[in-house]
Amino acid sequence: MKEQIEKFQKVEKSLSESKGQFELFALFLREDSPGRWDLLISAEWVRANKKASINTIIEEIRKELSDPELLMLSRIVILDKDDETLKAIHRARRVEHGLAEISDSSFSGLAIKHAYLITSQRQIQNHAAEAKSCPADE
Repeated sequence: MKEQIEKFQKVEKSLSESKGQFELFALFLREDSPGRWDLLISAEWVRANKKASINTIIEEIRKELSDPELLMLSRIVILDKDDETLKAIHRARRVEHGLAEISDSSFSGLAIKHAYLITSQRQIQNHAAEAKSCPADE
């Protein structure tokens, strides 16, 4: 599995550089889905056009993974920025372009046997930049 995870890390890094940062890019092995992994993602650019984004992500994954490796992927799940599962994952771990493992856990009622978090980070609005463009009382 290590080799496949490294391939997903390449996909995440490539997409982050070309499309924009992820709030979440993680592989989850659910208790009720042995041997089949879900790719959980969350990013502003993904939510802006879900269908086109899924196609872009699949295209990148196909560049890295072999056909037999593709069979390990069950589905791609897009999480909204206010999703409770996303919030729970952010509370559990923070990682960017790296790797954190979680075993035998539950996120908002979703039983997880194993998870690999490649990126898990909250996006923080840059209020300082906004303040510069709108000066206060002059």
